[in-house]
Amino acid sequence: MLILFNKPYGVLTQFTDAQGRATLADYIPVRNVYPAGRLDRDSEGLLLLTDDGKQQQRLSDPRFRKAKTYHTQVEGEPDAAALIRLRQGIELDGVLTEPAKVRRIDEPDLWPRVPPIRVRKSIPTHWLEITLIEGRNRQVRRMTAAVGHPTLRLVRVSVDKYTISDLKPGEWREAETGAG
Repeated sequence: MLILFNKPYGVLTQFTDAQGRATLADYIPVRNVYPAGRLDRDSEGLLLLTDDGKQQQRLSDPRFRKAKTYHTQVEGEPDAAALIRLRQGIELDGVLTEPAKVRRIDEPDLWPRVPPIRVRKSIPTHWLEITLIEGRNRQVRRMTAAVGHPTLRLVRVSVDKYTISDLKPGEWREAETGAG
């Protein structure tokens, strides 16, 4: 079984929390499924869950080089040099990231975030589409910050062949698993 879930902002990518914060259990009533990868509490979008350990590994282990695509709203307007740096890789913790696919995009048609991002009238924001094949801790946020454009909103729109498509925040559905 493979579940596609549109994880809302503020939800932990786990089923329990001693501090009483929102978790997957608040949205997914299916037993014995586990996340294939993670999304930070302050990130939104596609999260895959499965009951198959091998499938979980194929989807989340960097050795399998599954592409993950994000729409990210950043502070300021990244220039050509910033985009080139992102494409070539950024040094994080002394190790260069794999090159990323990066392009500017128009503001995507997304649901409102609750709570909304902070907006500063004197600093514009722009949207980027970033595709990675690795998944280091807070990688997109750390990469955009390294080129001077902190991430304000981060939404994962696809993992491998699976997309968020028409799922609203908090919604989930079972997917065709194929060879995934």
